[in-house]
Amino acid sequence: MQLDTFTTHRLLGEPLQSKHLNELCRMHQNKQVMATLGGVRSDEETRLLILNNLNHWQRYGFGLWVFRDKVNNQFVGRAGLRNTHVDGKEEVELAYALIGKFWGRGLATEMSEQILKIGFELLKLPEIVCFTLTTNKASQRVMEKLGFKYERDIIHASLPHLLYRLTV
Repeated sequence: MQLDTFTTHRLLGEPLQSKHLNELCRMHQNKQVMATLGGVRSDEETRLLILNNLNHWQRYGFGLWVFRDKVNNQFVGRAGLRNTHVDGKEEVELAYALIGKFWGRGLATEMSEQILKIGFELLKLPEIVCFTLTTNKASQRVMEKLGFKYERDIIHASLPHLLYRLTV
């Protein structure tokens, strides 16, 4: 198991980098997708996300990956681990986002399973959190399938979220 490029049954993953800007901008401008993530992001916000991700990789040795379909190399979305603050406490978060045409196929679960293995087995993290908007039932189902347990309601990015936690 490694942190750079890896595969799942149906996907190829590689660290999110500047070369992914156009694909990520398209996803972040999609109203359907971004309704599940707190709203559309500007191209500048997406550039900043990529820059922050590159810095995160340098500082912590992990971050977000971009995922592509193995069959046709199509951009599927992004997912990974990142440090975040929840109620003033530093946590490591599992984050994922897929473009709409790939929803409902089990791909968020598939990419997240591999990322959780990296987090627990390779990085030796004792626990990982995951959160979603209170209205995002599909993401809640993914978290529960992965074994996350609901912990509490929180406010994140000025919006109501549900916080889930998974421990080894």
